[in-house]
Amino acid sequence: MDPALNNLIRIIPDFPKPGIIFKDITPLLAEPAAFKSCCEDFAKLAASVDYIAGIEARGFIFGAAVSAISKKGFIPIRKSGKLPGATLSVSYDLEYGQASLEIHKDLIPRGSKVLVIDDVLATGGTACAAIDLLLMAGLQPISIAFLLEIPSLGGKSRIASTHPQIQIQTLLAE
Repeated sequence: MDPALNNLIRIIPDFPKPGIIFKDITPLLAEPAAFKSCCEDFAKLAASVDYIAGIEARGFIFGAAVSAISKKGFIPIRKSGKLPGATLSVSYDLEYGQASLEIHKDLIPRGSKVLVIDDVLATGGTACAAIDLLLMAGLQPISIAFLLEIPSLGGKSRIASTHPQIQIQTLLAE
């Protein structure tokens, strides 16, 4: 991964609440070569899986593109109330509140291997919830990949302690 890609991440202090440091990936997305490079690097991680799961909302951006590149099916992990039909749901704590994630129930064959993609690893709460949700659905989350990490928030340690079987990958180093 090109270290210059880090220069395309904007730091926005106090968003969405005071004390939160938001890492804005939209400048990277606006650069076609940078976005393509990131998607291709994510796709390299998908060789041993059957499906790509993307966490709403920014995980969708990378996940759907990686799904197309790697010729794997896409599993949308949505915020609560966004999916029609029967769903599975899990609630979790965020860095700045609470939320719920959902996936369709019984849509993906049980035992399928999954790579989960999201943009930023912060506290790990969303990532752990996504992994829990896939396990509830009878799927096998093999690895989780992020564009970047905020190491001071301890997300990698949280995932490793609750789901030691999951490989954790980050494309951009801080």
